[in-house]
Amino acid sequence: MTIAVTPHLNFRGAAREALEFYRTVFGGELAIISYADMGMADADTAALVVWGQVSAENGFRIMAYDVYAHLPWDQGHDPFFVSVRGTDAAELTRYWKKLSDGATVRQPLDASPWAPLYGQLTDRFGVTWVLDIAATHPAG
Repeated sequence: MTIAVTPHLNFRGAAREALEFYRTVFGGELAIISYADMGMADADTAALVVWGQVSAENGFRIMAYDVYAHLPWDQGHDPFFVSVRGTDAAELTRYWKKLSDGATVRQPLDASPWAPLYGQLTDRFGVTWVLDIAATHPAG
């Protein structure tokens, strides 16, 4: 059996903008279903996202939605990180540069004691991203 884990981000009114932004960073296809598309909306929520996804050929996939208006929602403090681990430093650096637009860099993308390349930032939507290349450890 093969499984895939896809981060599902929850927003309050910013899901569409976030998904569109992530598509500019990672490429791929964008799919969005609005509350209006599901017949579940009033004028205030019609354009909000009930389900959305960016899916790219390189394996990147992320989902998001705008939490129902009647449900409580609090982004909290560091409730999760989205980790993008790759093997190509140039490709990760391109993602980093795009994600950095409007972001707070928590640790610059550079070599670290635990990885050949590691960086952490919180993007303009409040999502914290970790980009890295896994260290190779000798067998033993």
